[in-house]
Amino acid sequence: MNILDRYILRQFISTLFFAIISLCLIFLVVNLMENLDDFIDKNVPNPIIFKYYISFFPEILKILTPISVLIATLFSIGRLSTNNETTAMKSGGLSLYRLMLPMVVFAVLLSLGQLYFNGWIVPVANKTKLEIERVYLKKAKAQGGTLFNLFFRDTPTKHVMMQYYHPTEQTGYQVAIEDYSDELVPRLRSRIEADRIIWNDGKWKLENVMVRTFSDNSVFVNSFDSMNISLNIKHEQLIKLQMLPDEMNFDEKRDYINVLKMGGKDIRKNLIDYYAGFAFPFSNLIVMLFGVPFASVKKRGGIAIQITAAMVIAFSYLIFTEISKTIGFSMNINPMFVGWSANIIFFLASIVVLIKTQK
Repeated sequence: MNILDRYILRQFISTLFFAIISLCLIFLVVNLMENLDDFIDKNVPNPIIFKYYISFFPEILKILTPISVLIATLFSIGRLSTNNETTAMKSGGLSLYRLMLPMVVFAVLLSLGQLYFNGWIVPVANKTKLEIERVYLKKAKAQGGTLFNLFFRDTPTKHVMMQYYHPTEQTGYQVAIEDYSDELVPRLRSRIEADRIIWNDGKWKLENVMVRTFSDNSVFVNSFDSMNISLNIKHEQLIKLQMLPDEMNFDEKRDYINVLKMGGKDIRKNLIDYYAGFAFPFSNLIVMLFGVPFASVKKRGGIAIQITAAMVIAFSYLIFTEISKTIGFSMNINPMFVGWSANIIFFLASIVVLIKTQK
């Protein structure tokens, strides 16, 4: 990295830091003004309010980082352009591609860092935030609640039904387990009915059990006070059904989707959101690719035009992300492609803008 790279990168990082702090403070102040009445009405102690916003900060940082990157790009490169420094650099044989190289490398590293931050750190902070909302503001869904009317496929030929499951007691009630002979041409081979199913020491145990076995035109019935049964579904997987998506890291979301799939649920929307979560951090790189060519050319209106452009590009990306999810959910398109579609389209558009500017 030469002196010029360090100079460009220093301009960009200092502006990025200022943009992030400014936007986050504005967001926090506005949110505090909106929720102040609730905090006062619920008599929430000041230390809890402070803890709430400390826990809220990672989520805010997740949302505002791409916008901050775009603003930092426009301001730092725009400043170089206004001072005719980009013109001098190009006269010295430095192309626009080479000028933006240190910023692109930084944006890639930032995106990878934010991928981990969004996927594993933000959910931990959200758990604390949502717990405060549950306890003090009575807003979020309560944890530890009973799960009703569970149905899932433990294997392609084994279906499990529970009228309700109590996670704290690790016990399900009014259980039925049906075993079929074939997935394509199902024929009921047996049905187990039990008053309770209990998770104990990593195993499932049925209580007050009746087993019906079907063979040709005969039905054999046996009763047991209790019996152990082997199921693929685990207690740890069932309790994930209680969690809100914002509380789940990427690993927990994947397990959650697998549980829903076992339950025969439509997981298309969940898969789209899951892949979109991986795609979102790389918006840092995309908005930078948009911002550099735009800011490197002098325009009438100066910084006001650049700020307007930043907002238009950022909100267009966010709006298109939600629109693509809605379209993808209603159409038979690969969920991974839908989740990444906004990034793909805006990345290609940024490359076109960059090439045209370079010419």
